[in-house]
Amino acid sequence: MAKPVYGSTNPSPAESESLQRFGSVVGLAPEKEQLYRELHADVWPEVLATIEAANIRNYSIFRTELAGQVYLLSYFEYIGTSFEEDMAAMKQCPHTRKWWSLTDPCQRRLNGTPAEAQWLPAELVFHAGLAGSE
Repeated sequence: MAKPVYGSTNPSPAESESLQRFGSVVGLAPEKEQLYRELHADVWPEVLATIEAANIRNYSIFRTELAGQVYLLSYFEYIGTSFEEDMAAMKQCPHTRKWWSLTDPCQRRLNGTPAEAQWLPAELVFHAGLAGSE
């Protein structure tokens, strides 16, 4: 794999301390896609509150199909000061654990996904902070 290259449109992690951007990907089981869509049409308020309490903003999930396989792509911004602590707190929320018990079976973990993760992390290679967007 190529090494990261940082510049004005791809800041290094040290330059992005006040706001970190995260992307990831996971497979979507075709037979579970309708359930996944229904769940995300009305996410439980407790789950949304937990996401917000974990200092996550602008969380989006996209669906795409590549070579006949369905994938979900996620993006969010983290505005906290301790990502690991906030993610640990999120994992303790009973509503979120229940939510994941419904959504995780819809997903297909991809090769290379860390053992403790459901989604495969993606590396940021470009970000344009256009006027009025930050």
